[in-house]
Amino acid sequence: MNRTRRFFIACSMLLVAFACSASVKPYPADFRTETIAANGTRIFVRVGGHGPAVVLLHGYGETGDMWQPLAVTLARNHTVIVPDLRGMGLSAHPDSGYDKKNQGRDISAVLDALHVDKVDVVAHDIGNMVGYAFVAEHRDRVRRFVLMDAPLPGIGPWDEILKSPMLWHFHFGGPDMERLVAGRERIYLDRFWNEFSADPRRFTEADRQHYARLYALPGAMHDGFAQFAAFDQDAKDNQAFLAQGKLTMPILAIGGEKSFGPTMAVVARAAATNVTGLVIPDAGHWLMEEQPKATIAAVRDFVEAAP
Repeated sequence: MNRTRRFFIACSMLLVAFACSASVKPYPADFRTETIAANGTRIFVRVGGHGPAVVLLHGYGETGDMWQPLAVTLARNHTVIVPDLRGMGLSAHPDSGYDKKNQGRDISAVLDALHVDKVDVVAHDIGNMVGYAFVAEHRDRVRRFVLMDAPLPGIGPWDEILKSPMLWHFHFGGPDMERLVAGRERIYLDRFWNEFSADPRRFTEADRQHYARLYALPGAMHDGFAQFAAFDQDAKDNQAFLAQGKLTMPILAIGGEKSFGPTMAVVARAAATNVTGLVIPDAGHWLMEEQPKATIAAVRDFVEAAP
């Protein structure tokens, strides 16, 4: 049985399990879900609300499920589009294509399939990198861009950021590493949820179980490692984007006080000319879990501001 077939069988079983789970809050019934053929793969997407479109891009250690509280808030007066990135969550697990330029094209293809032209982009972690690639290739398609608590390969202080011993996972991957974490996905992921939090207790046990099940799907850890393995290519692509000029649309750069903090604005200003920086107090990397009210308010106020 090939990996794709095993993945979709596992997904079907998980969907039943999640329906009975007390884990991450489910999206409301008025959010529809669909799997869209996009850029040579299949992307699982949640769509809800009406009005100007906003796309929410998650990062590693989570899926589009992380955005539920923000998505519900924005859906009152926006069309909210929440994909699982390539190789993550309930999206398909292709063997290649994990450079962020290609994944930006996944997002473009999803929006085309939904007949959505202009969007605001809200991103966290790996989502920042996919979001930047999408925005840099489609500058006239993006009204506003929110970057949350992660660097951009090849841009600004990237080389200094790489020296942090906390980021050893950027170079962790390959067949032997996959064997080490097989069946131990929760142990590996706990490291991120614990060490990158201001208070690990805010990333709940129910949420940990939820995401650990998704990352134990066939191919999921392999493809998660592939997200990091692509960083060298991402840096080259981003430098080429930057050579075309900095982004000019309004950008909000949010850092957790105990994580990227004001450095998030430094990163954004290396790539853009119209940047507002914001630090969320008493938060680490997991802004939506650690300080959801402050994070939601900041994003809502930014995307709903007058042009």
